[in-house]
Amino acid sequence: MLSRLMRNNNIVMKKILYVTIFLLGLFYLKAQHRSEISMENKLFGASTFWNEVNQNFVYLDKLDYSKLETDYKQLLKDILETQNDYEYYRLLEKFCATLKDGHTNVYPPDYIGENFGYQSFGTIEFRLKNIENKTIIYRINESTKNELPIGTEILKINDLDIKEYKEKYIKPYISYSTDYILENWAVNDLFYAPYGTKYKVEFLLPNQKKVIKELVLQKSTDEKLVPENKSFQLLEHKWLENNTLYIALNSFNTTVIVDAFKEIVPELSKAKFFIIDLRNNGGGNSGNAFQILQYFTKDQKLNYAKMSSRKNIAAFKAWGKYVTEKDTLNNTSKKEQYLTFNNRNYYEFPKNEFKTDKDIPRFVKPTVVLISNNTASAAEDFLVAADNQKHFIKIGEPTFGSTGQPIHFDLPNGGEARVCTKKDTYPDGREFVGVGILPDIEVKQTIADFLNEKDIALEKALKYLEQRK
Repeated sequence: MLSRLMRNNNIVMKKILYVTIFLLGLFYLKAQHRSEISMENKLFGASTFWNEVNQNFVYLDKLDYSKLETDYKQLLKDILETQNDYEYYRLLEKFCATLKDGHTNVYPPDYIGENFGYQSFGTIEFRLKNIENKTIIYRINESTKNELPIGTEILKINDLDIKEYKEKYIKPYISYSTDYILENWAVNDLFYAPYGTKYKVEFLLPNQKKVIKELVLQKSTDEKLVPENKSFQLLEHKWLENNTLYIALNSFNTTVIVDAFKEIVPELSKAKFFIIDLRNNGGGNSGNAFQILQYFTKDQKLNYAKMSSRKNIAAFKAWGKYVTEKDTLNNTSKKEQYLTFNNRNYYEFPKNEFKTDKDIPRFVKPTVVLISNNTASAAEDFLVAADNQKHFIKIGEPTFGSTGQPIHFDLPNGGEARVCTKKDTYPDGREFVGVGILPDIEVKQTIADFLNEKDIALEKALKYLEQRK
């Protein structure tokens, strides 16, 4: 009898404990995520985004519009169930990701991320990189470097295979143009969540031993990560073998890069070969890129991206509803109406040309351009303008594959969004958005190369130039 009472008491105590934990969880969630946006404003924000996509998104013709409408209706339904601002913005991000464009994004208000952690678990903090489609630790806090050495792979999270976990919880919220960028960013965002989020993580150490750790997102107690990040330099240059001048152009965001390049121009005449490294160049101002490119060509003008944007003439759209494709044969007016109704009527911008400076020295010699997934925007414009330069060869990995001119607009409570309004292609119409600018010689880093600190793309460039002697 006594044992039965004790057992019943244990059951009651467990129930009380579970209820307490549940209530504490609700309190914690409420503390973590503010609820300030009214339902009216939530719906208005969603409709604002929907309107901008319908009116201005340049790649609307690439989407299944009926599915997009279905997704939008589901978005509105899901918004009605949201309990806080975080949940609302997550839904907007998820809907935005279905557009599959790296220049079309939703940015939540700053306060939503105030209580978020990023790959930091108190005594453990690391940084992750996608290498050979594996999730690899490439930096870690100094006090944990022997416990989880550089090169450690993450196999599972919360008992899910890492691939399945990313597909289910990470990728649906990422806006992207190319599949490999989606993979890279999914690895990067793997542990970006509110403080207090718990994970069960299975690691594979470089010695092939498996280790399981229970981790909780919290502020780091050891913020010194190894190896230390290389200090950023806008321009780097050095002499390599066979009179090869290596020049890293790490951003086109400021005219300072042009001034820094002009300072080394006197050295260019001594070089037999050039290696131009754009692997860490995320873009900036295309004009700065062309100011430098002109030194490596004899051309009097550089042709760069062909640009187009949607035309929305309301009357054309109204008339186009009643026009069939066969009505457009030999009828320019009907064709424009038909295309407008089907979101495929484009304004073609005048030809883009950059006139080079006739008074500058020119250095047309065998040149390797190193590229990577991080080569983006204005750096891609550099490559498009250099596409006809026969002394150039691209070595490395496909570029970022996203550019354009977004329209920016506000969302509720300090959130923002942007929608891409301009399509860029090669001058002859070849597409690189959604594809990337492809290398002439592809070189992918392996885990072994990474662990041995081998720059295999640079090595390949030197071997290529050696053959040009």
